[in-house]
Amino acid sequence: MTDALTSAVFVGGVGLALANLTGIVASALGLVSYWPPGERDRTYYVHWGISHSLNVVVLALTYLSWNSLGLPRGPSLAAGAALFVVGYAVAIAAGLDLGVEETKGLAGELHTGGWYRYSRNPQYVGYVVATVGFALLANSGLVAVVCAIYLGWWLSLPFAEEPWLRERYGEEYERYTERVPRFVGRRTVRALVGNQADETAVSDGG
Repeated sequence: MTDALTSAVFVGGVGLALANLTGIVASALGLVSYWPPGERDRTYYVHWGISHSLNVVVLALTYLSWNSLGLPRGPSLAAGAALFVVGYAVAIAAGLDLGVEETKGLAGELHTGGWYRYSRNPQYVGYVVATVGFALLANSGLVAVVCAIYLGWWLSLPFAEEPWLRERYGEEYERYTERVPRFVGRRTVRALVGNQADETAVSDGG
């Protein structure tokens, strides 16, 4: 009975995850207008309905298949917890910078400060790290499969958003893309080092 329930929850989770991933990839390819919604229309409620439902399913799957993969429990638990906490903290902090409405894919202002000085998608960078951490925490092959599809989300979302951002913000967004990487890169490091140097100079001057 438990095995059948676990399999059913797993299939449901994969189905929900793939449904959203399909819409995101199709948007990136210009085939549909699924993400970002821009306003509270039907696709907005479909996307977030699937997302919230999947979160519940993943928690249930984690409970049903906890620690079934066989990774060494001590190291996987420690590494998973560290990655999850750090990644989730970054994602939440970046989300607060961006604002609740924009985080939900709704129209707003172009944000280039705060965490967005270092990456055009700091939330997604944080969620990538947190997702890997969660898979290690769960130590479950079934959860790892769903987490892999989640990773597809985070890596595909910027490609779906960028045409919409270019159309909405024009040259301002183009200039932003020239100085800040999509995820992270050498320009991220230079920005972090430069910011640290500025803070040190201010501190010394004080």
